[in-house]
Amino acid sequence: MEKTELGFKVLKRIKDEKFSIDRLHEYTLIIQIGVRDLQLAVVDPDHNRCIAIEDIILSGIDSVQSWREHLEEVFDNHHFLKAGFWKNVRVSIKNQKFSQVPAALFIPGEIASYLRINCQFNPESETALYYKSLKSDVVTCFAIDTKVYDWLLSLYPNSNVGFIHQSSALIEGVIDYARTHKNITMYLYVDRFKLHIMTLKGKKVEYYNQFNIKKFEEYIKYMMLVVKGLRHDQSKSNIVLWGYIGKQSPHYNEFYKYIQTISFGDRPDYFRFGFVFDEIQDHHFFDLYSSYLCE
Repeated sequence: MEKTELGFKVLKRIKDEKFSIDRLHEYTLIIQIGVRDLQLAVVDPDHNRCIAIEDIILSGIDSVQSWREHLEEVFDNHHFLKAGFWKNVRVSIKNQKFSQVPAALFIPGEIASYLRINCQFNPESETALYYKSLKSDVVTCFAIDTKVYDWLLSLYPNSNVGFIHQSSALIEGVIDYARTHKNITMYLYVDRFKLHIMTLKGKKVEYYNQFNIKKFEEYIKYMMLVVKGLRHDQSKSNIVLWGYIGKQSPHYNEFYKYIQTISFGDRPDYFRFGFVFDEIQDHHFFDLYSSYLCE
């Protein structure tokens, strides 16, 4: 782990030898921003190659203002984040300020109303956005702090900048994964202190939700609630797992006690990875990779 005296820690930093600072104008930069963490990826779209990954923890966050300051600190101390000439910049927001609406019922002028169904939304300090899934009939409405939104746009005036929500990335990624992995009952993504659960019916989203986790037992509780709520047969449920959990960890062994058909998901097949990425387990960073599928 690389430590700094600043308000963040770099947990993982990998850069492929093919990464060239002189070719940023050809690359796609993916930035995933959470309340207490930040992930980055750089993709060479001409070769479908992931050429950089970073995982950063923000520390000492006690207000929206300190969160903004920590984000700026990360960018100010980074060697390529503030470069303003990327081909594409995709920003994925990790928060609980979102609501999902069937495309047939979605009205663009009602985004704030959709948000208020699930969360508090303040139009004076937050910007409401939406993303229509490319592979499903789901529209995700979400909110982002307006000052952060304006700041990010100002950093990349010459790039094609798009904003999505983490849930949209997971939906696109799971549907893509299902193309080549059949008979999967449920998909889990374990984030830091959060569990995402998703199921498909055919090629459509049947269920998606995220749950805050305070103790490990809650992972099992929410997973079993969804299995029972959807009337799935627990003994025949094939479950795929991605996220911040080790293959030999006590947490995985606990999952396995309840469902023996659980297995780890793979890396996406739409990316090529150099050997330097071998130190990353295949089931890590699924949401970050999947952000690339969103347009």
